[in-house]
Amino acid sequence: MKKKLELLEELQDVDQQIDSLKATQGGLQAEMSGINQGVDSAREDVAVVEGNLALREAEKKELEATHAAELENITRSETNMKEIKTNKEFQAVGREITAARKQVTDIEELLLQKIGQIDELTAELATKKSRLEELVENSSQHVAAKQAEIDKIQSEIDADVVRRESVVKGIPASLVKRFTILREQRRGQALAIARDGYCVGCNMQLPPQLYNSLYKYEEIMTCPHCQRILILKLQQQ
Repeated sequence: MKKKLELLEELQDVDQQIDSLKATQGGLQAEMSGINQGVDSAREDVAVVEGNLALREAEKKELEATHAAELENITRSETNMKEIKTNKEFQAVGREITAARKQVTDIEELLLQKIGQIDELTAELATKKSRLEELVENSSQHVAAKQAEIDKIQSEIDADVVRRESVVKGIPASLVKRFTILREQRRGQALAIARDGYCVGCNMQLPPQLYNSLYKYEEIMTCPHCQRILILKLQQQ
């Protein structure tokens, strides 16, 4: 029975080691995701600025077309004025030309605004693209480094899994099943040290008769409070 308890203790050690390695691996994978998310966010920023820039350029193009059309209308109206014979018609065409010129001035002001906006967006886009390129370069290096760590940890996990399989072979299947259930119920700790009459797992005092029975190694004993399998450890150990 003592040998089985020693194997169970070794099994718990290797399982906890695997848990720890997987937790570290998970943290590294989360860091990799964070790096990739940073790059994705930078790409989205670039796409937003590109979209705004395309919109302003389209608006500028539309204003330029309207501006050209108004100038053409003014030219045509001025040509027509030469053929007008009545004062009333002359005045009406004059008002149309004045209104058209006002429209042209307004359009030109809007065009200047659009050009200014386009210049600002162009500069912003260049900055964000430069930042994205820097992030991509740095993230590639960081991701590669994290992946190397993950791969190294995976090799350690694989080795521990092999070791676990070897340990399990020496333990009855029913006891392994019992151990596994306890591990799931007790946050990964199926065994608890019994020392000086106490269960170290839950810090509760053990019945004296139960504690004394641990010295005999006749059967698997469990803590009546936390149900963990007890492993006797004397103070000098």
